[in-house]
Amino acid sequence: MSKPLFSFEFFPPQTPEGTEKLTAARKQLAMLKPEFFSVTFGAGGSTQDRTLEVIRQIKAEGHSAAPHLSCVGSTRENIRAILNTYKDMGIKRIVALRGDLPSGMGSIGEFQYANELVSFIRAHTGEHFHIEVAAYPEFHPQAKSPREDLVNFKHKVMAGANSAITQYFYNADGYFRFIEEARKLGVTVPIVPGIMPIVKFSQLARFSDACGAEIPRWMRKTLESYGDDNASVQSFGLDVVTQLCERLLAGGAPGLHFYTLNQAAPSLEIWKRLGL
Repeated sequence: MSKPLFSFEFFPPQTPEGTEKLTAARKQLAMLKPEFFSVTFGAGGSTQDRTLEVIRQIKAEGHSAAPHLSCVGSTRENIRAILNTYKDMGIKRIVALRGDLPSGMGSIGEFQYANELVSFIRAHTGEHFHIEVAAYPEFHPQAKSPREDLVNFKHKVMAGANSAITQYFYNADGYFRFIEEARKLGVTVPIVPGIMPIVKFSQLARFSDACGAEIPRWMRKTLESYGDDNASVQSFGLDVVTQLCERLLAGGAPGLHFYTLNQAAPSLEIWKRLGL
């Protein structure tokens, strides 16, 4: 089996302090020699310029950068221009997503689904980019059924995706089952688990309610019981997430993709505990 690949995700900061904090976090995480750093892209391209700026910084520091690109609310012309910019910068990896329509924005744009974006990237840039797509082990919140969600996932892969990164989850069985079902459908690309370290319970609960990632009841109840005791939340979170990562890697996961929330410490600690 090939050696697992690790990657870390950031979001574009909005303030000079945020930029400083991210630069420091990136410096620490770069010591782990990850495969790439990815940078998110706001709803309808709302952070497009800031995403580009962070990608430039990562590239200038000598690391592999993977910008997220979402297509809902966008035009072919706009996506083509962004792809050309990244290609000219020497970027080799893209995370292609449908994305969300910003509130108050009426038009869905010229792309409806992520597989259309993947097809467009391939048609416009050939094999230049390694294309990552999203996978949902607990199924996309808008999918009508698990089967429909798996078929949609297959469409993205057939359109030309090279690999996938999952939504974060805390149930390893759900991930392994998803892999099994995807393989039965003929999907052979690597599907890397997305890992969300637990830093603040209120923040995690908000994210999870919004994206449909389940916090198992036993975890939720334990985290709730700590109230404002953040040290206990983090200590419990490190134990739970480290065990999850151990199980995933032991079960054959092709790597881990950490949702860092622009903080290095939680991911570094999990890394250390895993003995990587």
